[in-house]
Amino acid sequence: MRRCQQGEWEAFDLLMRQHEAKVYNIAYRMLGHPEDASDAAQEVFIRIYHALPKFRGECAFSTWLYRIAVNVCLDAVRRRARQPSIHESALVDTEEEADFMDHVPDVHPDPERVVMQKELQRLVHEAIQTLSESQRVVLVLYDLEGFTYEEIAAMLRTSIGTVKSRLNRARLALKAKLEPFMEQLQR
Repeated sequence: MRRCQQGEWEAFDLLMRQHEAKVYNIAYRMLGHPEDASDAAQEVFIRIYHALPKFRGECAFSTWLYRIAVNVCLDAVRRRARQPSIHESALVDTEEEADFMDHVPDVHPDPERVVMQKELQRLVHEAIQTLSESQRVVLVLYDLEGFTYEEIAAMLRTSIGTVKSRLNRARLALKAKLEPFMEQLQR
């Protein structure tokens, strides 16, 4: 970090490579579209580069970085709300999306089951996108990215109780949105 603050490009490149996948994952799950996530990740690292001289080390670098990532994503969500557009490719099938589904893979999946799992993935992805910003942020950071309550509270500059409350509301809202579809898929 100190080398970056002294202007060493190699050190910044290394720092960026260490965190780029996590930043992209957060952005993708917050924004729901690969191009938007890529743009947001670029914006995060541009902001980090310009803000490096101001980083005083009062918190962990990763906390500071992911807070900036969340802010960039929230800005993008707000801009998108003013100019709504639908991205057909937001429903990409990636191994990473399958990971957060928390399902037990079948050794010999039958075609019907594969189709049902992909449909469930699509529904979960769409349902996450409909959550409020505050709910989506904590759900993505905790359930999908694996941050602790303490880390999320530091990133969002809020209390642990608030994080837990928002996460609970997000899970309840997600469950309510998915229940009708779950009943259909079980038939």
